[in-house]
Amino acid sequence: MTRCAVPDFLLPDLGEGLTEALIVNWLVDVGDTITVDQPVVEVETAKASVEVPSPFAGVISTLHGQPGQSLAVGTPLISVSDAKKSEEDSGNVLIGYGTSATKRRNRRARVSVAPVTARAPKPGVISPLVRQLAKERGLDLTRIDGSGPHGIVRRVDVERATAKPVAAKTGERRIPLKGIRKTVADKLTQSRREIPEATVWVDVDATRLMEARAALKPVSLLALIARFAVLGLRKFPELNSRVDGDEIVVLDDVHLGFAAQTDRGLVVPVVRDAQALATPELSEAIAERTNAARQGSLTPAELTGGTFTINNYGVFGVDGSAAIINHPEAAILGIGRIIDRPWVVGGQLGVRKVCELTLAFDHRVCDGGTAGGFLRFVADCVEEPLKAL
Repeated sequence: MTRCAVPDFLLPDLGEGLTEALIVNWLVDVGDTITVDQPVVEVETAKASVEVPSPFAGVISTLHGQPGQSLAVGTPLISVSDAKKSEEDSGNVLIGYGTSATKRRNRRARVSVAPVTARAPKPGVISPLVRQLAKERGLDLTRIDGSGPHGIVRRVDVERATAKPVAAKTGERRIPLKGIRKTVADKLTQSRREIPEATVWVDVDATRLMEARAALKPVSLLALIARFAVLGLRKFPELNSRVDGDEIVVLDDVHLGFAAQTDRGLVVPVVRDAQALATPELSEAIAERTNAARQGSLTPAELTGGTFTINNYGVFGVDGSAAIINHPEAAILGIGRIIDRPWVVGGQLGVRKVCELTLAFDHRVCDGGTAGGFLRFVADCVEEPLKAL
């Protein structure tokens, strides 16, 4: 450790071209003594929610900003008196800051030894600011569920638990579009503005798909349909593309995105090189990304770079939807709920498990024949899954 002449820790480059971050929750308070690589604040960028580690050790003299405030990259985040900085090279997840990979692994190992539960948060782990806020509002921290890592109670949890309803006389409630929600809104608007999309759909007998799912546990239904979509993109590669100026760029690798609903809004985690994964591996990757999305721990890299997206809106109890393409991709496959319906099999009317599949596609990259061919291929795989696999 060496003394550092710079007492201010500036908001670091968070990667992916991000220029600002929203303060979600301070993990420390003025007067706290911190160590190198200690997380000091949770911020939400346009891509993900991350904890920012300090490159300095010392005593915090100033916190620059309040929860809910946006800070630009390169502006002061905290001021540290009697600051000391690590002599080792950075290895942390934020560009230009952090300690070695060895120290980072050790720190994470120590945390995992004694995980914090949501029902019995440890006062030494919870931010002093959060403890003070809970005290002011008369809230027992042991009685609320924490949304932070290992169930740690954050400021947003206290505010949510003690929020007062909006007075009826106002007649309205305003929700700021910021962070991930604003990014999603901007992308959807850009998609509608720039992409001339069309939609095709088909009803499909998913009875054998349900049987295959039961036989292939723990492979998920979403993973099976994702596998069929990847196979379909080999036959119809125009749908795994994007428009760049006056050119259509057809991509060899399938970076598969899938829509996931979280407390922070809709996000699209990406499984890279899905074409190289076996079905069980694809299922495991989707499950891991889904859990990380709900915990708010996805990195910016895991939320960008998709080439084709799947949206399982059937989990919301609906049959069909004209989904909006995830710009700048060329298509999105939608999956409706699987329900019992009358269906003719071999000339006889019976009851089968039926699902509606939809495909919204960029009409600049292909015509209806290509889009219909892809959707029919996926539908045939759903009806004969073992043959397809």
